[in-house]
Amino acid sequence: MSNKSPLHRIIDDKFPSLTAKGRLLGEFVLSNPDKAVFMTTRQLAAAVGTSEATVVRFVRQLGFESYAQFIATLRDVIDRELTLMERSALRQPLKRNEDNLLERLAGQDMENIKAMCKNQDPNTVDQVTHALKNASRVYVIGSRLSYSAAHYMSWTLSKIRDNVTLLQASDSTALDQMAFAPSGAVTVIIATSRYPNEMIRMGKVAHRQNMSQILITDGLSCPLIPFSDHVLLAPHQNIPFLGNPVSIISLIHYLLNHLTLELGDEIKVHQEKLEKAYMENDIWFN
Repeated sequence: MSNKSPLHRIIDDKFPSLTAKGRLLGEFVLSNPDKAVFMTTRQLAAAVGTSEATVVRFVRQLGFESYAQFIATLRDVIDRELTLMERSALRQPLKRNEDNLLERLAGQDMENIKAMCKNQDPNTVDQVTHALKNASRVYVIGSRLSYSAAHYMSWTLSKIRDNVTLLQASDSTALDQMAFAPSGAVTVIIATSRYPNEMIRMGKVAHRQNMSQILITDGLSCPLIPFSDHVLLAPHQNIPFLGNPVSIISLIHYLLNHLTLELGDEIKVHQEKLEKAYMENDIWFN
């Protein structure tokens, strides 16, 4: 890894205080992150010739509450930094006539959605829905893979409230629209690894303009977290080869349904206006 990741910095910082076995574990993890991320405590202990208890102590010395949290952080770092070729080498091979391919991939999606559900804090969700309800305008921003989720969110959100704008971070005119954002506007940035620089730039612009910022992302290493007022996390339980927005879209689906409860009767008035516009302009097939 060319630039030091957060985990790399943690291990470097704690390295002088680690035991000899702890240092071996740290060196192994940093040298073989793509292998360590799939290891159990027993397997990692065997790899450096130590005990499982030593592995647990090593993880706690680094400041992690559990081995699962340590592995999740390592997975997050790897997911951000792996190239397409490296991802291909790590994934379970696909077979042309594999009978259970759909079942296997759907199972991975379900594991990711379960992990997303466990990561949601009801207080944060309440704060986010309150911000979305009361914003003068909502800017939903996506880029590359996350643009599909941003499009879904903006399209659905526009069915329950007005003044929703979809922005593509790779389009420089998005900066023009942000420059004239009204007072009380809120940005929703949807960021998926490997976190494009154009997305980070948009987050910085919103932050400089003191706009309330909601971040929906797939990992704790997302560089937009320091600029965000609220963070909703949909972590991966595996390292996606082609990218996988399923759990993020599921999170957005939940969030917007939660918002409908907050809006109450306001939705009816808004949707009556929409249906009138549909009828007048012959939008739907009849």
